[in-house]
Amino acid sequence: MTTERYIRIAAGVFVMASVALGYWVHPGWFCFTAFVGFNLFQSAFTGFCPLEMILRQCGVPSAGVSCGCGK
Repeated sequence: MTTERYIRIAAGVFVMASVALGYWVHPGWFCFTAFVGFNLFQSAFTGFCPLEMILRQCGVPSAGVSCGCGK
């Protein structure tokens, strides 16, 4: 898998978890949902994504790099 797929998975999990926490625990968790949405929005324009930097340091290939799996 590539960094882009991991980022999409993480963003989806964070949004679903924060919405559930906001509904069942405390409405303040919706601020985390807004933060995730804002980060996705700004990364579309700036190309800066903290999770992508972390994944690259862990050795996860980006989409432009062939993984050698034939895809």
